[in-house]
Amino acid sequence: MGEIQRPGALYKQVAAAIRDAIASGEFAPGAPLPSEAQLIARYQVSRPTVRNAIAALRSEGLIDVIHGKGSFVRGAPTPVLTIDRTVTRDTAGHFTTGHDAWKTAEEPSVYRTKTTATTGPLLALDEGEALFGVDRLLTDPATGTRALHRTLIPFATAEGTALAEHPDTEPARIYALLTEAGHTLSWTETTRARMPLPDERTTLQLPDATPVIHTTRTTLGRDDRPLILEELTTSGDRAQLAYRITADSPHQAQPTG
Repeated sequence: MGEIQRPGALYKQVAAAIRDAIASGEFAPGAPLPSEAQLIARYQVSRPTVRNAIAALRSEGLIDVIHGKGSFVRGAPTPVLTIDRTVTRDTAGHFTTGHDAWKTAEEPSVYRTKTTATTGPLLALDEGEALFGVDRLLTDPATGTRALHRTLIPFATAEGTALAEHPDTEPARIYALLTEAGHTLSWTETTRARMPLPDERTTLQLPDATPVIHTTRTTLGRDDRPLILEELTTSGDRAQLAYRITADSPHQAQPTG
């Protein structure tokens, strides 16, 4: 390959050329990129230009840089973990969620907070309404995958139940308490991919340019009243989500069993 002739900053030209080579299969997933010296000779540019190009591709998530070994094309990851998002209940009334087997990496953080412009509508509350918040750091014992789990419980939901004194009750047990309080439960959930916040990236131990999967689950009670809100955030390249799809009316409680 000779000199590149594209307009724009020189390092961007080099990055674009390498990107094209990756897309064409010339640099295969998992394979090492040519050395700095080889890239300098290939594109007829300086060492800083090559390094800036590599840094740009790394920030895009196209390559991984391993200290002492070089730069490698990142392959399309195969998720090592499938998280079952189905809620089930046995004949004894015990609920089960897809991450019940995960271990709590540290003590849950329990605090008082308020609804925001985002969480308020999901709980059918005005902004500024009082909530209990519970944050957990979870780890999957089989794969080591980490996840952040948050539960938001309106004071009105907790009042008159054990949640008022113990908001850090596990979600599956919360479902049982709400059922005992006379609610027939159903759930709505949204899922999206986004880039992590800096503290999420550190806590979840994510590689550069790795998105997270973020789920928001609302538990609904009688008259479809929102009772609690849960958020789960985990690595987008280590995990995938699985859902059981039924043909039930959206106004019915999710079947259990």
